Amino acid sequence: MLKKDRPRIIEAVTERIVMRYEAEPQALEQALFDTLYEERRRLDSERDRKAATLQARTYERFYQEAQHAEPLRLRHLLEEVVRGFADEVAGHFDPRIYSLATKAVPKALNLLLNATSPLRLLATAKSRFANLAEQLEFQGEVGALQKLAQRGTTILVPTHSSNLDSIVVGYALHRMGLPPYIYGAGLNLFHNKLIGFFMHNLGAYRVDRRKKAALYKEVLKAYAGLSLEMGYHNLFFPGGTRSRSGGVERHLKLGLLGMGLNAYIHNLRWHRDKPDIFVVPCTMNYQLVLEAETLIDDHLKEQGKARYIIEDDEFSQPRRIFDFVQKLLSLNSRIQVVISTPMDLFGNQVDAEGRSHDARGRSIERERYVSKQGTPEFDLQRDTEYTQELGRSIVTAYSRDTIIHSTHLLCYALFKLLKAQNPGMDLYRLLRTGGRTQSFGTVATYARIERLVNHLRQRANNTELRLDPSLKQHDTPTLVG
Repeated sequence: MLKKDRPRIIEAVTERIVMRYEAEPQALEQALFDTLYEERRRLDSERDRKAATLQARTYERFYQEAQHAEPLRLRHLLEEVVRGFADEVAGHFDPRIYSLATKAVPKALNLLLNATSPLRLLATAKSRFANLAEQLEFQGEVGALQKLAQRGTTILVPTHSSNLDSIVVGYALHRMGLPPYIYGAGLNLFHNKLIGFFMHNLGAYRVDRRKKAALYKEVLKAYAGLSLEMGYHNLFFPGGTRSRSGGVERHLKLGLLGMGLNAYIHNLRWHRDKPDIFVVPCTMNYQLVLEAETLIDDHLKEQGKARYIIEDDEFSQPRRIFDFVQKLLSLNSRIQVVISTPMDLFGNQVDAEGRSHDARGRSIERERYVSKQGTPEFDLQRDTEYTQELGRSIVTAYSRDTIIHSTHLLCYALFKLLKAQNPGMDLYRLLRTGGRTQSFGTVATYARIERLVNHLRQRANNTELRLDPSLKQHDTPTLVG
């Protein structure tokens, strides 16, 4: 968010939310008291006790005054709370910091991708950096995304499997010649002074997941919607958080995504020059993920409850990180970013000229989806259905455009073989004991891998999924070796 636009969007968010409550005084009063209650509860566990005490005094004053306030004063108190939330959320963009960051990111990523030992890490830092273009690869509808970003406003919706995603996708957009995108980032990322400095100046808006008040979530959604109306390209991770299981997201959080449709209708009603908003799925593809073990622990703990026992391995973590870097680089690792076919806000495919097409390839007039008697109108039930349909289309794109690597194939095949050799043993017992056998026979292993490879190649030929070139070209012994 440019400096000149920040005060305007804060006031617009405040006005839009407060106006929504003005027509129903009881709803306004309930929203105010519910928010004060949730915020006072949150402050009880706030680590920064000095800041928490000051904020608690403000909320206590609001609460005491609201108990006996007239409707107009209640409105003003709600307005103060909303404006405070909006000011906290609103991001800031500094072109100078953006220029600095786009120069620093390649060097940082090259350190990760090219250094296999501490000594080599130091040597690499002093020597000429390798070209990040050799490590970052683009596939899919890059040209269409570039054109649509000029014809309207775009929402990029990537898959999410690593903390590296935000850095990589931001740099990838720069490499593709696209303007900066704004995105939501957890408040915890701002606590680190160095990272927080860049996040604050690169347009990230702050998301405090500790805030449970419904009013705060309304502020987040209104901010996203208004930024789209103002022509700011947005980046959402619709999975909500990193995929704990490692699987491609199938259940999306559609709250922020639904604000695209809200912004589109507002654009049409205000007759803006470029009213169109396009949604572009994107998959982030790595051979290995640094946080995989922690993410899997989280997933198994949630799925298995008391059956899953987490061991305390904190002492060995530095060594594990070093081992990970060695293994990652021994694979000549590349990061592949796949841009899927763009969509409109109803899940229809969009070509590079901005035209929507139905499943049979026929051109569609998008405005008719949201118009009643020729006038763009909001309809909560209808718009919710449209967003759900969009979510289903995004999930389909994720499955089709995620790249399967040899590491994924081998791990999957060996795990299935482990389960087959230990019938009747549930997952959590299998993880604790390692199964009844110490190793797998070469013939059985190769046979299972070959069957799986042939199946995947057939699906890839039907454009149901994507394969890394190694899985298209190499035979089974080469893949295993």
